[in-house]
Amino acid sequence: MKVFFHFSLNEFSNTFLVGPEDGGDAILIDPGKIDLELIDRIEKNRFSIAHVLITHRHETHTKGLGTLMKIYNPKVYAGSPGVFDFPVIQVNDRSIMDLSGITVESIQIPGHTLDSFVYKIGNVLFTGDVLFAGRIGKTSGVLEKALLLRGIKNRLLTLDERFLIFPGHGTISAIKIEKLFNQELIDAMSSDDLAQLSHPSVIT
Repeated sequence: MKVFFHFSLNEFSNTFLVGPEDGGDAILIDPGKIDLELIDRIEKNRFSIAHVLITHRHETHTKGLGTLMKIYNPKVYAGSPGVFDFPVIQVNDRSIMDLSGITVESIQIPGHTLDSFVYKIGNVLFTGDVLFAGRIGKTSGVLEKALLLRGIKNRLLTLDERFLIFPGHGTISAIKIEKLFNQELIDAMSSDDLAQLSHPSVIT
């Protein structure tokens, strides 16, 4: 399996390309912008974009979808299919999907948005705006932040520390690095109050 990183000037967002070693059906994660450089990389690796994974609904991660659909006509997977103008396959928490031979596990971690998902492929976590190198995603309030921290603590920090983090913005990281240097996560790991801070109507 090959994984390629593509940086976009559309809010400095990241798009990731995942495909088999010898070419064929591939996955694009968060198409913030489709430009000639990305198309060239897809074609040079003999990929055809068969699947698109959306980590959350924000435009910086979805703006290139219209262009992409005209070129490759892929299946699109997202946690909020109702916000798009074309058919989108609903992603659910803990789903395990076989996308052209590539196994993808979906992990829902709300807080930045209600429809925020992390996708696990092999030893890589595509975290969108849930978790970045050295910081967590932005939230609109204290309860949302507590919900986000709780999700990261319970669903991501319990994974093997060697897992890589490929975020929606910024550089890549790893679970172990975040445990050592991400101060918000260090505080969260030592706190037992995250469940109490999170609003019951949001959690249940």
